Parts: sequence; C-alpha cells; structure tokens
Amino acid sequence: MNAATIMSSGRPDECLVSGEYPLTRKDLANIAAMIYSDAGISLNETKASQVYSRLSKRLRQIGLRSFGDYCALLETPQGAAERREMLSHLTTNFTRFFRENHHFDHLRDEVLPGLIARVKAGGRARIWSAGCSDGQEPYSIALTVLKALPNAVDYDFRILATDIDPKIIAQAKAGSYDDRALETVDDHLRKQWFTATDNNRWQIDNRVKALITYRELNLMAAWPFSGGFDVIFCRNVVIYFDEPTQTKIWKRYSELLPVGGHLYIGHSERLSGEAKDHFDNIGITTFRHKGGRTKP
Repeated sequence: MNAATIMSSGRPDECLVSGEYPLTRKDLANIAAMIYSDAGISLNETKASQVYSRLSKRLRQIGLRSFGDYCALLETPQGAAERREMLSHLTTNFTRFFRENHHFDHLRDEVLPGLIARVKAGGRARIWSAGCSDGQEPYSIALTVLKALPNAVDYDFRILATDIDPKIIAQAKAGSYDDRALETVDDHLRKQWFTATDNNRWQIDNRVKALITYRELNLMAAWPFSGGFDVIFCRNVVIYFDEPTQTKIWKRYSELLPVGGHLYIGHSERLSGEAKDHFDNIGITTFRHKGGRTKP
C-alpha cells in the first residue's frame, strides 16, 4: 500500500487523504459530526491524516471498501456498536505514571494531610480521575495516597476513575504494565507495589486496586454521582473539545467541588467561562475552588 498523501480540495467529493481507502472531505465531515455528537470530541481537517491512519485498519478488518461505506454503516441502527469501536480507535490514550509530577507533589504535601485527618475522624474523601486512560493516573494517585496512609483502604477514602472507552477501562482494571510504562515509577514504589510476571510485565498490587473504582463514563452524558469530590484530575482531556464544550465541562466540575476543593488540569489547558471566577490558580495548572457556585 502506498503511504497516505494529504490532498487539497474545496469539493466535498474529493480527497483529503489518498491511500488504500481514499478519505473525502464529506467522509471526514460525517465522521467528525458523529464523534462530536457521541463524545464532544472536535475534529477538523488538520486531523485527516490521523483519522485515516487509525480507521483504515478498521475498514480492512471488517471488510469494507471505502470510507463512504463505513459512514453509511455508522449511520444505521446496526452501526451503533461500530460507532463505539470508532470512538476507541480515535481517542488518544497517551499517559504516564506520575505525569506532570508537580500535581502529585501538591496532592501529597498540601491536600492529603487534610483529607487524611478527615477520614481518620470518621469522614469521607473522594478523588476523581476523569479520562483515566489505561489506569496510570489513578494508580499514581492511589500510590501517593498509600505512601501517606498505608491503610487507606480501611477508611472511607476512594478514587473514582472513568473513561469513555470500555476497552481502555478493561486494561486499567487489569493493572498490568511493561517496563517502559514503569520508567517513571521509582524503584522503591516498584518493589513495594508491583510484581514481575512471567510475560515480562509488572502487575500492580491488589491493595492499590482496592482504592479505585473504574467506570465507563461519557463526560458529555449525565454524571451519576450521589456526592461531590474533594479533588478532580482532568488532564489533557478537554483539549479534544471545542471551546463551548470545554466551558460546559469546567462548569460541571465547579459544581462538584466544595470550597477548598482542588482541580488539576493539563499543561496545555486553560479554564474558560464563568468557572474561572470560582477558582484560584495556586500553581502550575493547579486550582482551588474559592467559593460560590456556577449558575445551574
């Protein structure tokens, strides 16, 4: 197969990308409309090559001859499962243990002492990892908690980890990683909380898993939470949304956090909309809820 080549055209029936399955502007527009409707993810023509590379393999796998045929399938009732499959292929799941380490330092030094004192007094503590990918972020949170409170599972201290992709949630629950994934985990933590397996992987300890509940969740759908959170990690997630969707997400986070609650976001993300008025920026992409609620 020849390498895919970007084409320029103003006509909907001409190619943006040529290759084994030519991708037209109309095809990309249809795919973009569906993934925006389903997940709030914004795609434009600068992503044409990425869409091609990720979905052309899928077309080959299911035996379709064109992106036009694929779009036709996706728009039928029978294509509902394939739309979820498309979402899995198009979402980006890059993550690292202790990525943006300053967030975990802040959590350890400034946030956890108060939460630990509360749970020891009989209260509750809740942390949400939104867009958790394959689990490296929530496990990093759990390891930070366990370093400060080794018997955290004996208290009402829990971490919720959610992602829109059921396949990546399954990987996160498994808690199995290769050497490269553990490059950012120090030797002490590796020895304490990971076990080498016969297939050259590392299995995270069940005591770490016990702190975390994994759930499939679409951030654009209803959030089935009965209570709020003390801390929300949502990092490098909303960059895939357009500005109106980002503003909506920040507002909903603001409504879930109490005064003094903390929000950690990605290095290239910025708060927008009225939610900005309800947070103090207290560090690099680190925010504390300062009171008041966004309008319902």
